[in-house]
Amino acid sequence: MTMSEAKRERWKIGAELAAVLSARHDPAARIRNLDLLAALIALLLPWSTSGVAIAAVPWLIALVPTLDGRAFVQSLQRPICALPIALCALAALGMLWSDAPWGARLYAVGPAVKLLMLPLLLYHFERTSRGHWVFNAFLVSCAVMLLASWITAFVPAFTFKPVDDRVCGVFVKNYIDQGQEFALCVLALAFPVMTLWQEGKRRQAAWLMALAAAFVANMVFVIASRTALATMPLLLAVFAFRYLPWRGIAVLGTVTVIAGVAWMAAPRMCRTIDTMARDFELYQERNIPTSAGLRMEYWKKSLHFIADAPLVGHGTGSIRGLFEKAATGSAAGASAQVVANPHNQTLSVAIQWGVIGVIILYAMWLSHLLLFRGEGFVAWVGLLVVAQNVLSSLFNSHLFDFHEGWMYVLGVGVAGGTLLGSAGMARPDGVSAASQRESRDTIRSTP
Repeated sequence: MTMSEAKRERWKIGAELAAVLSARHDPAARIRNLDLLAALIALLLPWSTSGVAIAAVPWLIALVPTLDGRAFVQSLQRPICALPIALCALAALGMLWSDAPWGARLYAVGPAVKLLMLPLLLYHFERTSRGHWVFNAFLVSCAVMLLASWITAFVPAFTFKPVDDRVCGVFVKNYIDQGQEFALCVLALAFPVMTLWQEGKRRQAAWLMALAAAFVANMVFVIASRTALATMPLLLAVFAFRYLPWRGIAVLGTVTVIAGVAWMAAPRMCRTIDTMARDFELYQERNIPTSAGLRMEYWKKSLHFIADAPLVGHGTGSIRGLFEKAATGSAAGASAQVVANPHNQTLSVAIQWGVIGVIILYAMWLSHLLLFRGEGFVAWVGLLVVAQNVLSSLFNSHLFDFHEGWMYVLGVGVAGGTLLGSAGMARPDGVSAASQRESRDTIRSTP
């Protein structure tokens, strides 16, 4: 680097820092800082739960001075915003008819509170074109996590997890969260790979394909998440039927079948399949609390709980108490296990808030799916995030889990807001938003 280039680089860095620090007097700088904080949240998400919570606080504080009260209130009337608020409100109201201790009731409201971030993210990212900062930050963070996972696979001591909780290839958190991250990245990369290939940019497409292959190889040969394994083929089919011609679908289907056969033949996959079959057999024959067997036990009991209070459920935080009352047999048996999570999102909602809660949940998912029925990369990312959450919630309560719940909130909020802003659908009919449009134009003119 020459002296003049070094000076230009220092000047550029100084200009960027000045733009950040000028937020007190510059509305465009305030919006830019919010974009940076959102990208920081995405960067931290694969690594730290406390980091995400800490970074969300200054984002909320910084958002308040930028709100246009009338426009924001109008935005809350849309189903994509109103339904998450309604589900959170139902969780709060559900404390009134719950028999659980008040500590358990308050604790059970917490997982639903993050849904209140959705309307705020949707509102904010309607005003800015920097949603790609958040997507890129998450991809880069997951790529670094991928590298750490490969190192941990060969050097088990290279991990932040305690000795008694170490898992091959897991650097932090757990293999389920890691699998969801890696699966999301693989499938999200499918769209830019397709686009770059069609545009003749084969080298760039090849680099992204190599990154996606590294994610897949890690999931096959290092650590496999059964939830990711079950949902990825379905999500890949959604991509194929939505974006590929019939010839492309045939080619992708053939490649998928070949890859699937190779995947199933991999030693780790063979062990995973054998383990699932053995777990189910041990549960049925000997009441042993295996992973697959426990899910069956939780689901059977959950259906009985729902039948006892089908309309409004048993109230917020009631799940553990119900399982305690239903526990039978030896303390070491599957039928005696007590949990606060039935490992299915629909069952979790139905037990606590009945049919009313399930209707709100499904309506929210549907409204968010319909939001991403358009074309382009942003629409694909949003559709992918919603579809992944819906499918994985068959096996886990992923909307209420911290990590997967934040993936949903951040993905839908950023992609949805970006899509609304670019399509000019930000305001309900008849509502004047001239000042916000002018502000958005100013912001978008800022690099």
